[in-house]
Amino acid sequence: MNSKITPFEDIRLMLETFPIAAQAAVEKVRARDRQLTKPAGALGRLEEIVEWLAAWQDRAAPRVDQPVVAIFAGNHGVVNQGVSAFPAIVTQQMVRNFTSGGAAINQICRTLGIGLKVYELALEKPTRDFTLEPAMEERETAATLAYGFESIEGGVDLLALGEMGIGNTTSAATIYAALYGGEITHWVGRGTGVDEAGFKRKQVAIEAALRLHKDHLVDPLEILRRVGGREIAALMGAICAARIKRIPVVLDGYVVCAAAALLHALNPQNIDHCIAGHQSAEGGHARVLKILGKNPLLQLELRLGEGSGAALSIGLIKSALACHQGMATFDAAGVADKAEEA
Repeated sequence: MNSKITPFEDIRLMLETFPIAAQAAVEKVRARDRQLTKPAGALGRLEEIVEWLAAWQDRAAPRVDQPVVAIFAGNHGVVNQGVSAFPAIVTQQMVRNFTSGGAAINQICRTLGIGLKVYELALEKPTRDFTLEPAMEERETAATLAYGFESIEGGVDLLALGEMGIGNTTSAATIYAALYGGEITHWVGRGTGVDEAGFKRKQVAIEAALRLHKDHLVDPLEILRRVGGREIAALMGAICAARIKRIPVVLDGYVVCAAAALLHALNPQNIDHCIAGHQSAEGGHARVLKILGKNPLLQLELRLGEGSGAALSIGLIKSALACHQGMATFDAAGVADKAEEA
C-alpha cells in the first residue's frame, strides 16, 4: 500500500485545520454596541463589519492598524487564443507600474493608509494554453498555492486581495463555468475591453477548455490545475494563510472571487472569514457573489482589478471600527438611553 500523500491531499488536510469564528469576541462587541449613543442597529452593516472583524481576529476590541493589499500577478497561455485586448507583456509592465507608484491602486492605498505588496509569479513563463492541455501540473499548482500561503507575513491585521494577469478573466470565467454550469454567456465578460471578435474568441476558448477537461472538472483542485492560473492558485493560498493566522480577508472582484469560489466548492465554510469588498461590472460577478453568500460592501461599476475595490472598501471598514471604538457610551456622554426614558 502506497501511503505517500499527494500535493492535493496535503492541501485538503490543511483545510481541515481551519479555526472557526470567535463567538465570545462577537458577543463582547455586541455588548459594547448596545451601550453606544445611538439607536440599536442604527449603523446597519457597519455594525456587522465590526462583528466580522472581532470574529476572525478573535479580539473583543478588533483593530485595523496594518491593512495590506496583496496583488498576485501571473500570465496565461490562453492569451494565444486572442481572448484579450492586450498582449501578455502588459502584465509585466503593470507590475512595474505598481512598484513605481503609478497605478490606481497606489493612489487608493496612499490615500487610505494601506500597505501594498506585489508578488510576481513566473511572468516570463505563462501557464500552458488550457484549450490544448492542463494549465499546470499538480505539483506546480500546489507549490504556487503554498507560495501564496507563505507570502502573508506577520503584522497584517486586515488583508485585501488583488490580481493582475492578462487573460485571467478568461481563466476565471472557465472556473465558474466548470463549477456552476449553465450558459457560458452567464460567466463571460469583456475583461480589459475586448472587442466583439475577441469576445467571441473568448467564448470559443472557454467552450474548448470545458470539452477538453470535462472528465476532470468534479474536483475544485483539478479545476484550478486545468483551467486556472498561478495568481489564482496563490490567491487561494493567501486566503488559507489568512484564515489560519486569524486575519480577516477582503475579496476584490471577478478574478479574486474565482479563488474564493474554488475554496467554497471544497467547503463553503472555507471562506467564512472573507467579505466582498465590492461587486464589479465584469461578467457574472453578481451571480458569483450570490452563490458565495457574500453581500458586497460597495457597488461602483469597477472592472479594474488590482485590488482596487477591496482597497476602497477598507475606508468603509475603518470607519465602521472608528464608530464602534470612538463613540461615547450613554453613561459617558450623560445621555439617557431608551430603557432609562421608559
